[in-house]
Amino acid sequence: MRKLIIAALIAVAGWSYYQNRGILPSATIPDTHAISTHRTVSREPSPVSTSKSVKPAQTFTCDGRQHCSQMRSRAEAEYFNRYCPNTKMDGDRDGIPCENDTRF
Repeated sequence: MRKLIIAALIAVAGWSYYQNRGILPSATIPDTHAISTHRTVSREPSPVSTSKSVKPAQTFTCDGRQHCSQMRSRAEAEYFNRYCPNTKMDGDRDGIPCENDTRF
């Protein structure tokens, strides 16, 4: 039984090694040699979705604030906790600021 398990582990490791090195054919890669070069493919442009608005990334700067009561959002508290000196927002030092602040 032990030898069977070892053989199975070796087989899986070998298969994984050869799969990652590209020796075995992969089903997800299309065969480009099978495509005729004399055909032209026309594609219509895909419609752009306007229903979702992209929110710009928020940028924060260290301005001396240190406490949760001075923060306006969880993201701001996380930024200050990570990048600004002398913050007092992570009492148990687990990397999560303002855990007991119910505003966030």
